[in-house]
Order: sequence, then C-alpha cells, then structure tokens
Amino acid sequence: MRIYNSLTKKLEEFVPINKDEVKIYVCGPTVYSLIHIGNARPIIIFDCFRRYLKYLGYSVKYVQNFTDIDDKIINRAKKEKLTTKELAEKYIKEYEKDVSNLNVEKPTISPKVTENINLIIKLIEKLIEKKYCYEVNGNVYFSVSSYEGYGKLSNMPLKELEKGKRVEISDLKKSALDFAVWKKAKEDEPSWQSPWGEGRPGWHIECSAMALHFLGQTIDLHCGGQDLIFPHHENEIAQSEAATGKIFSRFWMHNGHVKIDGSKMSKSSGNFLTVREIGEKYGYETLRFFILQAHYNMPINFTEESLKQSKLALKRIYNFKENLEFAIKNCKEEDEKKDEELNSSLQEKLKYYEKQFFNALDEDFNTALAISFVFELIRNFNTVLKEKRGVTRLNLSLAEKIFLKFMKILGIVEQKSYNNIPEKVLILFKNREDARKEKNFKLADELREEILKLGFQVEETRFGSKIKKIN
Repeated sequence: MRIYNSLTKKLEEFVPINKDEVKIYVCGPTVYSLIHIGNARPIIIFDCFRRYLKYLGYSVKYVQNFTDIDDKIINRAKKEKLTTKELAEKYIKEYEKDVSNLNVEKPTISPKVTENINLIIKLIEKLIEKKYCYEVNGNVYFSVSSYEGYGKLSNMPLKELEKGKRVEISDLKKSALDFAVWKKAKEDEPSWQSPWGEGRPGWHIECSAMALHFLGQTIDLHCGGQDLIFPHHENEIAQSEAATGKIFSRFWMHNGHVKIDGSKMSKSSGNFLTVREIGEKYGYETLRFFILQAHYNMPINFTEESLKQSKLALKRIYNFKENLEFAIKNCKEEDEKKDEELNSSLQEKLKYYEKQFFNALDEDFNTALAISFVFELIRNFNTVLKEKRGVTRLNLSLAEKIFLKFMKILGIVEQKSYNNIPEKVLILFKNREDARKEKNFKLADELREEILKLGFQVEETRFGSKIKKIN
C-alpha cells in the first residue's frame, strides 16, 4: 500500500516499524460544542483507514485525544455557567453519540489533557533542560530557532512562517514564531501547579506528550486535517524530536478542507453545519458515505443536493444487499438449468471487482475509486438477478461475501434493513401471496393497491415476489 506522505510530499510504500502492529495518533476534538462536518471528515476517513489496516491483518493501536481545557472551553463554560470539567464532559458525551451514529470504532486510547498534566510537565522540563524552551514570568516558550528542522512539514522557511496568521503574538517571547508550551494562570481560570507556578498547558504540547507516552518515541502515522499542518503539527514535530532526538512520526496523512456551498467552512462566520443537524435530516450513514465518496486529501463541497444524491446512492446499495439476500434464500438450483458460461463469467467479474477495489485503496487510500467498483458490481449483478438464466447459489453467495467485505471496510450498509417494512404491510403482503396461491387474482390486485397506498410496492422477481419501500 502506498500513501501520500505529507512530510516528504511523495507517495510512499506504507511499512510500519513493527510488521504486526501499526501505531496511529489522530488529533481529537476540542470539546466545547457539537462537532461539525469539518470535524467529521478526519474522524470518518481515518476510521476507514484503520478498518482497512485491520483487514490487512495488522493490530492497530489508535490514539485520539480529547482537548478538554483551552480558551474556547473556558469562555464557553462561563457562558453556560458550568465548570470547564462539566462542559468538557457534557460535550465528550455528545461527541461519543455522534461518532457512534457515524459507525466509527472507538479508539484504543482516548486520553484527556487534564488527566495527563504530569506527562506534559515532564516533557516541558526535558525541553528546558535541553535548552529548547525558556521560561518568562511563569510562561514557558519553545524557541523555534533552537530546532534546526522547523518548517519541514509545512515546507516553508522560517521567514515565510513568521508571516503566518496563526502565530500567537506576545511581548514575552524572544521571537514571533516561539510558541507557548505552558501558560501562566489567569484569574478565575483552571490551573495546575508546576515548577514555573500555577498555569496550564499550551495547545501543541499536549499531543506530543500523549503520543510519546502512549505510542512511543517514533510512531508510524500521524493524521489530521490540512489546517493543522501549521502551526500545530509543525510544533508537535519540533517539540517531540527536540526531546527525543528521534523521528516523531514516519508518515503523515492530512485530509482536505470542507466547503459549504462552495465557501470555506468557518465557525466564526457562521458558515458551518453540525453532524447532529445533518444526521437527523439525512441520516448519519448518509454523511459517512458522502465523505468517503471523495478522495481524502482533496477539498470536498457540501451541498443539500450532494447529500440527497448520497442518500439515493446509499439506498441503491441497500436495495442490492436485500435483493442478493432474497435471491440466495429463494434460489432453487435443482429447478434451474445451470448456465456454466454465465457462472464462469460471473466468477471472473467478481475477481476483477475485488482486485480493483483493493487496488484503489492500496494507491493512496482512494475510497472514491473503490466505491465506483462497488457500483460496477451492483450494476452487473442487478442485471444477472433480472435475467431468466441459471445462476448458482454458490456464485450468489460469493457475490454477497465480497460485497459485505467491501461494506465492512467502508463502514456502511451494516443496518439490518433499509426498507424497515411495518408489520401491517407485511401482513397485507402475506395475504396477497395467499390470494395468488388460491388464484384469487382480484383480491391479490386489491391488496397490492393497499400496499402501494402505504408507500411500498410489490416487486416480481425470478426468485419470487418481494416488497420494498417506494421512497
């Protein structure tokens, strides 16, 4: 498998340090509000990547943190008249609801900043000892000029980086690019005791401390959005490698930005949508599918129409799953004349779709291309299911096995049924089948019309009658 390494700016063969285990760190949410679709994209993409690694046979140690103390949390807590801990716990629970609905597997470890203050302090002490950090009036800063490799991720020289808009300005710093690893306590703000007095960690140091502690001095892969490349991930590399003298992460994967109706998503301008809003309107699985239909490192544009199209496409996949299950259940090979040419052709096509699906994932984890081969399989087998030619249960089962393998990796179509047929409709359908057996076709037609009025239709197939939802 090759992935685009943001550090080297090249497609590289992904080979973990340990042949049996992959160590991954993913920047988690700052828990002061409901997550939005910009947050959802890396959560979904890297969950899917993790699923694929597990399918390939790797054990995956997946660490995703919670930032449960920072300025946004402090300000929001004051507004909601809660403690910062109460606010953080509230939104961690809401986060877990949303990601569960998105069918995201739980991380191996979900460390919180406030539960790892001692780790952070020890790392800062080590950086001070090595002359990479300096203390001024209870604040501790990392000296960017002291670390020779600074800028290698963003691929920009120091002079260019100094023009960056996200640099924190302070008269206490020796240089504009120097960043805080420990902040002196302010009045009425949470703080912890440290060798430099009461205070709290800076944003960047927390991820370094937790990644190094839970995954080791060199990890296989660090993931996050492109907006984190500078300064957050650049600073993580500087802190971690300055402290250990070793490569922090061998590979970096960054997902592209999310736009809404063609404009950059921004909380400050109000141009954003929460996962909860979209999930309740279109379904959480629809959002997951929408995200995976684009290549992970390309921008993605969210529109109402794009969600509607994703919902229709997802319904098509569910219908295929149910049609295949129905055909396997009702296929009577002893009553069919087997078509050897057809079945041999189907096996070859199944092998082709399977190979192309995995080739797409192996070439920079192209879920968009992989999904296109899912629809090729569906188009081909929908035709087969409608034909009056003999297809064996063995081949139908093989198609189902490969299809479900794809779905497991993508993390979609794992609900029992898309149609969710009410008991009343099922009773009408059974009565219709009984009427047909008794050759009471007038009653059968009347019952079909009743079913239609309830939003379902009876479909005749070569494997028998079945029922499905109209919309």
